[in-house]
Amino acid sequence: MQNHNSNFKIDFYKRLIKFSISVIYFCNDIRKDRNLWSVADQLIRSATSIGANIIEAKAASSKLDFLKYFQIALKSANETKYWLIIVKETCPNLLQKADQILKEAEEITKIISSAILTMKGKKKL
Repeated sequence: MQNHNSNFKIDFYKRLIKFSISVIYFCNDIRKDRNLWSVADQLIRSATSIGANIIEAKAASSKLDFLKYFQIALKSANETKYWLIIVKETCPNLLQKADQILKEAEEITKIISSAILTMKGKKKL
C-alpha cells in the first residue's frame, strides 16, 4: 500500500508540472490579444502556484503547516479555473484548448480537495 501511495504522489507531482507547462504554452496564444496580457500573467501565476505549494508541503514543519500548503494550492486551483473561464468567454478561438485545461484544473482541484478532507479527518493536526 505504501508503494502505491508513493507512486501516486510522484505521478501527481509530474501531473502538476505538466499542467503548469501546458498553461504557460497556452498563455502564448492568449497574449496575442493585448487586452488579455494581464489575464495571461495571472493565469500563469495561479496555475504554477498549485504545484509549487504542493511541493512546498513536502518540507512542512508540521501536519498543520502541511495542510495549509494544500489549502493554498486549492485556492490557486480555484483561481486558475476563474481565469480559464475568462479566457473561454473572451477568446472563442481558444475555447477547445481552454476547455481541456479547465478539465484538468477541475480534476486537480478534486484531488487536492479530497486530500484536504482526508487530512482534516485525521486526528492530531
